[in-house]
Amino acid sequence: KGTQAKYLVKKLNGFQISTGDILRNEIKNNTDIGQKIIHDMTDGKFVSDEIVNKLIKNSLSDPLKRNKIIFDGYPRSLSQAKNLEFLLKESNQKIDLILFLNTDKETILKRLENRKNIENRSDDKKDTILKRYDTYMKTTQPVLNFYSKNPNFKEINGNLEIDEITRKIDTFINV
Repeated sequence: KGTQAKYLVKKLNGFQISTGDILRNEIKNNTDIGQKIIHDMTDGKFVSDEIVNKLIKNSLSDPLKRNKIIFDGYPRSLSQAKNLEFLLKESNQKIDLILFLNTDKETILKRLENRKNIENRSDDKKDTILKRYDTYMKTTQPVLNFYSKNPNFKEINGNLEIDEITRKIDTFINV
């Protein structure tokens, strides 16, 4: 998802908002929020909606990013989706496109193990990946149900090669 988000940022001249990057940055900067989330992330748990929503609100209020945000990994819960809807309405912004890269566990494991070799991320250990995947599937299904009713919701086979996924995305964006 991060690879495709980066592609969209370039193609659409947008700004990537990766909750994972924001949270890792909080940890790196040793903030109060960073202290609260460090154990959850290394245990493969999701960070609380309250913390994530607060960080997202800060990003949405940036006038330079207005209507140019590519979300990467957000929302991951129904509470976050409803919060995003509220924040967008409050700031007179909207969602133009929702992409769901439907990827099986084996493909995700393979890609994240490869990423671990390249980026050496502490949260890319196999047991952590499996915990995150199971948590993701449990908490994200209601989000998919929430957004699948939206005419801008597009599901893409995430098991395809990365360049094939990019080509599919290109068919959905009007640039």
